[in-house]
Amino acid sequence: QVQLKESGGASVQAGGSLRLSCSASGQSFRGYCMGWFRQVPGKEREGVAAIDYDGRTTYADSMKGRLTISQGNAGNTVYLQMNNLEPEDTAMYYCAARRRRSLYDTACPLSVLNGATMDYWGKGTLVTISS
Repeated sequence: QVQLKESGGASVQAGGSLRLSCSASGQSFRGYCMGWFRQVPGKEREGVAAIDYDGRTTYADSMKGRLTISQGNAGNTVYLQMNNLEPEDTAMYYCAARRRRSLYDTACPLSVLNGATMDYWGKGTLVTISS
C-alpha cells in the first residue's frame, strides 16, 4: 500500500502564494501518476493538476496559469506551487497517486483529473484564502 501525506495548507490573503507537498514514507513515486485535487462541501471534487512518469503536466482551466506541479529529485515528494490565490480557491486539497497499468497506459496526465482511476489518496490539507 502507498500511504500519502499532504502538508503546506494554511490561511493566506487573496493574492498570496502557497506550496503544498505530498510525500510517501519509504516509497518512490517512480512509475506513478501523481495528481492534486480539491473539494469544498456541497461541490464536486475537482482535479487541479497532474504530472506523469516523464514530467509531463496538465492543469485545470480554473487554475491554469497559477499552478505548477513538480516532483522532487529524490522521487518521493510532489509539490503544488499555487500563486495569486483567490477566495474561491478555499478548499481541502488532496494528493493522489495512480499506478501505471502498462507501458501502453496513456491516461496520465490528461485523463486523470476526474479522479476516478486514482489508486491511493491522502487525507488532505486545508487551504483558506481570505479577501
